Amino acid sequence: MMGSLKSRLLGGYKAVGVLIGDYSPSMVEVYGHLEFDFVFIDDEHGAFSYSELEHMVRAADAVQIAPIVRVSYDESGIQKVLDRGAKGIHIPMVNTKEEAEKVVQQAKFPPHGKRGAAYYIRAAQYGKVRGTNYLQSANEETLVIVHIETPQAVANFDAIMSVPGIDMAFIGSTDLAVSMGYTDGPDHPEVQKVIEQLFEKGRKLGVLMGAVAASKEQVRREFERGANYVAVVGTSVISKAFREVLDVAKES
Repeated sequence: MMGSLKSRLLGGYKAVGVLIGDYSPSMVEVYGHLEFDFVFIDDEHGAFSYSELEHMVRAADAVQIAPIVRVSYDESGIQKVLDRGAKGIHIPMVNTKEEAEKVVQQAKFPPHGKRGAAYYIRAAQYGKVRGTNYLQSANEETLVIVHIETPQAVANFDAIMSVPGIDMAFIGSTDLAVSMGYTDGPDHPEVQKVIEQLFEKGRKLGVLMGAVAASKEQVRREFERGANYVAVVGTSVISKAFREVLDVAKES
């Protein structure tokens, strides 16, 4: 993989990856061999220990697929996953400029933030990489993604995305729908209207935009309306494929 995922995105590349919420380094390897751009490891809804997250990141490195972790609500979550070698982070439920600023403070080393530094960790190759080169590289190449998934976040979109160090707005469409009162899902016209408005704002501000998809049709739709980065829900695609196989078997 040429260059960091962040640098490629900033250069105009459109990335597609797979969202995975279960501990399976083998599936990370599968997605890497299929040549997806990233694996979105979900520690918000998934069930991982930090050691398991490290194994998932290690598997991603082995097959040259960028490991991006959606962190939990643990205050130390950002530090923990970046120290283990994640190339980027998703931060759920960022609703204000102040919350976005806090994210940057936790994700960046001084002078841009307050992330604690250590060189014996996996991200620094256990001491092989250290000092200014490591700190600057981590600050520059780590992809920092905030989730826009409530009406409050929508109202504060411009302010959130004005924070230096925030690289992408990711539309959390399911949470957005639920928080708007549409519990049947994000396909409701009113939810889609808000999402379209967010993409329009993103274009005007010139910021990277991310979205989730559950099918090839949805992947195409998100790229067409301006997404730079689309995460495909792995379980949805796998379930659909197996359902089709079962349907054929039952018809035989």
